[in-house]
Amino acid sequence: MSPPPPLNPIHSLLLPFFFFTFSLPATSHTSSSSSPPLSSSLSDWHSAHATYYAASDPRDSVGGACGYGDLGKAGYGLATVGLSEALFERGQICGACFELRCVEDLRWCIPGTSVIVTVTNFCAPNYGFTADGGGHCNPPNKHFVLPIESYEKIAIWKAGNMPVQYRRIKCRKEGGIRFTVSGAGIFISVMIGNVAGAGDVTAVKIKGSRTGWLQMGRNWGQNWHINADLKNQPLSFEVTSSDGITITSYNVAPKDWSFGQTFEGKQFET
Repeated sequence: MSPPPPLNPIHSLLLPFFFFTFSLPATSHTSSSSSPPLSSSLSDWHSAHATYYAASDPRDSVGGACGYGDLGKAGYGLATVGLSEALFERGQICGACFELRCVEDLRWCIPGTSVIVTVTNFCAPNYGFTADGGGHCNPPNKHFVLPIESYEKIAIWKAGNMPVQYRRIKCRKEGGIRFTVSGAGIFISVMIGNVAGAGDVTAVKIKGSRTGWLQMGRNWGQNWHINADLKNQPLSFEVTSSDGITITSYNVAPKDWSFGQTFEGKQFET
């Protein structure tokens, strides 16, 4: 089998990413809605296919459609994956974690291995090919595109388009949730990354010292935005994941915060 083509250009809407972590006093509480934690159905193995891409230079920063920017600086490294349209959920699944294993092909699979990856990107359809004739990421295909370094943990690179099994698992992350603040004036955009537990975020609220809790809207991927004057106020965040669990971090950013900074809050339990 011949190697697959490089990953299609993917909605690379990369925001400026400046990584400064401030260790500030922050208190938090967690609460759970009526939604259960990751259900047993999310732990079942399902069938899909996987291909890989290789950066022209391993030092290149790799961004993607979830908005995490430089994945090395964001803490994701090469344990990442781009999903086809059938799995991507228009970006709502960004940050979720999957375990993949190679199946059905004894020539190319590495027996007894699996790889755990975080969703950071989208594999766009290529309608110049049929879904079963080269359009690997076309609907209704369930397809994973991995960095070659992750792909080679479960299969030999010559395999090309490899049958795999996947299952959704809880994410385990080092440190707390990261809030990267960008924008200008009263427009505030917050990229939320390094989320443990379910991994994907479904709702975000922000609070200044002179405001109540303000609902943020999803801009794209895991970038959330609001129009509000929050300058010269310490910022608190309330984050809800897809399993209905909410965690609140108070006073994450200091009063003199500025755009381009990253702050660290509390973390979901795993």
